[in-house]
Amino acid sequence: MSYKKAIIVSAPSGAGKTTIVNYLLSQIKALSFSISACSRAPRPHEADGVNYYFLSIDEFKRRIDNNDFLEWEEVYSDMFYGTLKVEVERLWSLGKTIIFDVDVQGGISLKKYFGNNGLSIFISPPSLESLLERLQLRATESKNSLKKRLDKAGNEMTYQTQFDRVLINDDLKGCQAEALTLVNQFIKG
Repeated sequence: MSYKKAIIVSAPSGAGKTTIVNYLLSQIKALSFSISACSRAPRPHEADGVNYYFLSIDEFKRRIDNNDFLEWEEVYSDMFYGTLKVEVERLWSLGKTIIFDVDVQGGISLKKYFGNNGLSIFISPPSLESLLERLQLRATESKNSLKKRLDKAGNEMTYQTQFDRVLINDDLKGCQAEALTLVNQFIKG
């Protein structure tokens, strides 16, 4: 079995993790994105098998019962996210280092699973106020879902010490450069 590595990027919703993951993917050819499964409906710009594997709640629960997930979380009531074992094996069979874009609890679970073969990075917003502004600019959330996400973000911020590195995303280009250096060192190390 070859030496298999994983990059785990987590953050509160709206902190910039997907932007940073996409940047890393564009800069490091050895990386391949792990597509997560979820039980929510796709957003207008999302496609099944590209952004997520969109599963019904019943299908997600059936796959939990079948032990098909490396990790999974019920992020909100009946809103599940998880990493399918077959996805990880698919990417490793291609000789890739896997990069994950996951919520904070999923990131902690993946780090425990991969141990020293995983680099976990927490992307922190400069403040909860700046996070609220970013989420409002997205214009994809209702007032109720904004409040849920902000409350959850406050809780998630308390877990950042469980990650290998914390990057504060107060300057996107600087945060991207720092993430690029970290990931390159980890892959080559």
